[in-house]
Amino acid sequence: MEIQLLFKIAAIGILVAVLHQVLCRAGRDDQAMMVALSGIVIVLAMVVKEISNLFHTVKTLFNL
Repeated sequence: MEIQLLFKIAAIGILVAVLHQVLCRAGRDDQAMMVALSGIVIVLAMVVKEISNLFHTVKTLFNL
C-alpha cells in the first residue's frame, strides 16, 4: 500500500471537515450533509479500487 493513498484520504477528510463546518455555521445543513456524503463516497471508491488490486494480486500469486 502506498503512503500517498493515506495522504490523499487525510487531505479529503480535512477538506470535507472544513467545508462541513463552514456550511453548518452558515445555516446550510443540507449542503453540509451532501459534502460529507460525497467525501465518504470518494474515499470508499479509492479503497474499493485498492481492494480490487489486492484481490488481483492474490489471484495471480496463487495462479487462480
